[in-house]
Amino acid sequence: MRERKKIKTRQAIRRAALRLFAEQGYEATPVDRIAAAADVSTSTVFRYFPAKEDIVLTDEYDVLMAEAIRERPPDEPPAVSLRHAVVGLLGPAAGAEREELLVRLALVQQVPALRARMSGGLADNGVLLGEVLAERSGRAPDDFEVRVVVGAILGALREAVFHCLERRLTQPTASATDEAGKTGAAAKRAAGSAGKRRTRTPRNGTDARDGDEMAAAIDRALDLLTRGLPL
Repeated sequence: MRERKKIKTRQAIRRAALRLFAEQGYEATPVDRIAAAADVSTSTVFRYFPAKEDIVLTDEYDVLMAEAIRERPPDEPPAVSLRHAVVGLLGPAAGAEREELLVRLALVQQVPALRARMSGGLADNGVLLGEVLAERSGRAPDDFEVRVVVGAILGALREAVFHCLERRLTQPTASATDEAGKTGAAAKRAAGSAGKRRTRTPRNGTDARDGDEMAAAIDRALDLLTRGLPL
């Protein structure tokens, strides 16, 4: 019950932040305003998210990913297990959670500070991934080969995500005014979509194809690892 309450608070802060970012812009939204909108104290926001960027970049997916990997056959290659886990988190069945994730990725695309911090955040994810892979292999989390495998997987994930974001950055876009309005509409829908499953297309320049492309890029990157990097 305590963990569920923590997750609920984190989600409330994130949804309030996404709504304010859409209405006022990321840089123009201070943390104390996010706290007020989420009906919590500023110290509570920082307890759940050490930095403002973390509101966009951190979530519960790491734990869900670890659980999904643990459910896979223990003799399955790590990259294959991770591919199955990614499909579950980014596939169409993810519903409203996927729509919110796409809105957050749109923010990463638009805000340089988020893109910069995302690189460091992926390294932090390696701790949990290393623990899971160590369990499966019967090794210690700091085993050299475990660390190398984790590093290879994280590198593949990072390049796949950045590849998709960079492609979006180079694609023709509407005027800045039109794009801002579209982002606002999408973030409002994502912030209010808790517990609902949707198939509508977000209006912030992201749609169902973005999630499909992201999942496909990650799948392709991890497939390269399983095939021994056949260049």
